[in-house]
Amino acid sequence: MSEARQPADEFLAVARVVAPHGIRGEVRCEVITDFPERFQRTPRLFAGNAHKPVEVERSRVDRRVVLLKLNGVDSREDAEKMRGQTLYVHESEAVQLPPDSFFWHQIIGLAVRTVDGQELGKIAEIMETGSNDVYVVKSDERELLLPAIKDVVREIDLTSGVMTVELLEGLVE
Repeated sequence: MSEARQPADEFLAVARVVAPHGIRGEVRCEVITDFPERFQRTPRLFAGNAHKPVEVERSRVDRRVVLLKLNGVDSREDAEKMRGQTLYVHESEAVQLPPDSFFWHQIIGLAVRTVDGQELGKIAEIMETGSNDVYVVKSDERELLLPAIKDVVREIDLTSGVMTVELLEGLVE
């Protein structure tokens, strides 16, 4: 999942407000980042499509849920008004990934070609499965599902916007 790229490129989605929690303005949020520990050290988030800055007073993470107390959200009614809003961090606050790891927003949109130069299309989306992600590669002619494994993905060059793959037997008809 990583941290999801949103239309305004400089912001990454990290949570979605699903409901108020209690009567003092806390909000219950679905965690939509692979790094929920970030909420323990993130002093500011950006709310909704307008990316309105909101200061984080406190947070509690429990698996895929985070309870947040945000400055200025002081009642259950205030928290209810936030229901459905996505919460973002600025791209400059993204978690540092290990080498050869990428955020989804860096992968989606890459051109995909085989090691021998055949153009396959562009990565349109990424599906999470239990064992590995699957890249959905779309072209005008077809849709191809590629497992995100080292045997298939040979190189990712963000500078040129290209992923080079080796198609294993059975992946293409």
